[in-house]
Order: sequence, then C-alpha cells, then structure tokens
Amino acid sequence: MIPVSTGARVWLATGRTDMRRGFPSLGLQVQEVLRKDPLSGHLFVFRGRRSDLVKVIWHDGQGQCLFTKRLERGRFIWPSPSAMAEDRSSFLRGVSMFMILALPALPAFRHKRPRLSLR
Repeated sequence: MIPVSTGARVWLATGRTDMRRGFPSLGLQVQEVLRKDPLSGHLFVFRGRRSDLVKVIWHDGQGQCLFTKRLERGRFIWPSPSAMAEDRSSFLRGVSMFMILALPALPAFRHKRPRLSLR
C-alpha cells in the first residue's frame, strides 16, 4: 500500500511514453509537458506503447519512488490524446485510478473451431 497524502492528486500523461525512462527523465517530462512539479507529492502515471505497461512516479517527501505494472494479458484503458489535447494531462480521482490499474481491458475471447478430421 502506498501511503499517499489526502491532498495528493493523480495525473495521467496521455499518449505514449518511452518505458526505458527512469525517474529523472520522467520527472523532466512532468516538468516540460505537463507543467507540474514531480517533487510535489502528486502521482504521475505514464503508459507504454503497447498499453500493457504503466509507470507511476511519486515523491514521498523523503525520496523518489518509481512503480511499474505490466499486464500478462490485456491492456490498460487510456484516454485518447485528442480528448485531452488542450492539457496533455488528465487529473484522476481515486475511482478512475483504480479502474485503470486494477481493471484492464482483457482481450476479446476467441472461440476456436474444432478441427474436423477426414479419416
């Protein structure tokens, strides 16, 4: 469990992010693109290209934290950049954050046809 303060917000970076980045370069992206302070105590969430990986950066007042979650199946549901074009970020409430991290979109079930043998 992450002991996030009650005043902390969750900011979602729309679009795709290079997931090879660590806290320093993601923090720089927060400053330059989102126009926020990465050391403010807010959580900043980034999505990978295939939508199966997210990274969350957070400064807890003592140090920098980087959390990663990769899905084995499915992908994370993410707002489109065009929907957030004016801001390039989205503020999330707790329920929305839970929906993104805990309830990913699972791939559609594909029914396999039985093979017919011609014996």
